[in-house]
Amino acid sequence: MANTQGPQGNYDPAGSTQMFRAFVDEAPQGRQQQAAASSGPRIGLIVGVVAAIAIVAAVAYLAFM
Repeated sequence: MANTQGPQGNYDPAGSTQMFRAFVDEAPQGRQQQAAASSGPRIGLIVGVVAAIAIVAAVAYLAFM
């Protein structure tokens, strides 16, 4: 790891400040990718619920005719 200095100019032999900043800068991109990936199953769930409601409505319609 590169020897870096912390925000107050203190010596940081592990470079943990630099690693933390890289993690913080990368986190919003990861959240956007996670949100995009989770929208697929969510759409499938919505379609499944709408299909189930349509089937129940069709059965109820035929039962009461």
